[in-house]
Amino acid sequence: MADETVEPTIIFADPHLILIDKPGGMLSVPGRGPDKQDCAVARIRQRYPDLPAQPAVHRLDMQTSGLLLLARTAAAHRNLAGQFAHRRVSKRYLAVLERRPDGLSGTIALSFRLDPDNRPYQIYDPVHGKPGITQWRLLGDHPLGTLVEFEPLTGRTHQLRVHAAHPRGLGAPIVGDSLYGNGRFGEPMLLHACSLTFYHPASGAPLTFFCKPPFLP
Repeated sequence: MADETVEPTIIFADPHLILIDKPGGMLSVPGRGPDKQDCAVARIRQRYPDLPAQPAVHRLDMQTSGLLLLARTAAAHRNLAGQFAHRRVSKRYLAVLERRPDGLSGTIALSFRLDPDNRPYQIYDPVHGKPGITQWRLLGDHPLGTLVEFEPLTGRTHQLRVHAAHPRGLGAPIVGDSLYGNGRFGEPMLLHACSLTFYHPASGAPLTFFCKPPFLP
């Protein structure tokens, strides 16, 4: 359950969209069951009650913090969702890994799928899995591990977490990841959606936003 004392921060808002900094540990959208209704969308709806029924254009894992884009109208949602579907949106993440990966940069291409017997865990499956592609770059040392930048070129569930942890990826789990690494449930996972570039749904103007992660000074 999300910390009731922590609120999403509004980075930008106009009549067409709202961009927020979602705290780690908070659901992006409502889940199943009454105990999973508190989420970033519900918190923002308290301030903007005219939001459409499904305003979120994309999702962040509950433990992932950072930039989350919401649409304020159905037309804006169609436009922005189309940009994500056609890969016109550029997303960048910062993460701290448990160990230093080999190399300085590269591209990870791994296919994976849900393990139905262990939801929501994703497993490597080159036959039946959906392909995921991530570009990565080593940034340097961090007090808790190694700082890297990720640019996902696809948007699969848990993509960055799987690509970081799997031996065919970087073999270096994200610090605090309780599913694929050595983190404990409830502690912060050091993965943050730090940069988002897209086109304004009304004007078509390119927009770029940056949001510093809580694990950097």
